[in-house]
Amino acid sequence: MDYVNACRESRLKAAEDVLDDSSLFNELVLISFSPSTKNHHRACWILEFISYEALSWFQPHLDFFCSNLKILKDESAIRPIAKVIQLLVKSHYRKDENSILLSEKNLQDCIEASFDWLINDVKVATKAYSIRTLYILGNHFDWIHPELQVILNKDYAHHSAAYKAVAKEVLKKIE
Repeated sequence: MDYVNACRESRLKAAEDVLDDSSLFNELVLISFSPSTKNHHRACWILEFISYEALSWFQPHLDFFCSNLKILKDESAIRPIAKVIQLLVKSHYRKDENSILLSEKNLQDCIEASFDWLINDVKVATKAYSIRTLYILGNHFDWIHPELQVILNKDYAHHSAAYKAVAKEVLKKIE
């Protein structure tokens, strides 16, 4: 973990090391959700890259992963995990033979974390992933789209162009 830095190549190299040795994945998940560990945010960066290639590896870890979302406080850890959640939720509703199966509790944890990140003071990328995740979830939970719509309309004027672009895209789909 010490050699991993924020540059894409560094994160990709670390992810490839784990992809080459799947026995490292369990420890990586544990480190990601250990905020007292100095490099836990770096583990989250690596998890994001792994999710693009081996999302199915998350299946046996979903209960732990989803139930611990609320302990993440570091923006550098939250952003990549918000992306992983988006990919997991997308896969869950795709319903093909390789899709992820999230339990009702897992889905509730993802909803709660996504709303928390959307309404709290986090950077725009995390908010964008949360908006998109909540949009997908709102296609299956009737109450989400109206809540999401209220938040996006209320906060629209106070955010960056990037936030506004995602909010506008999702609002258009909801209305």
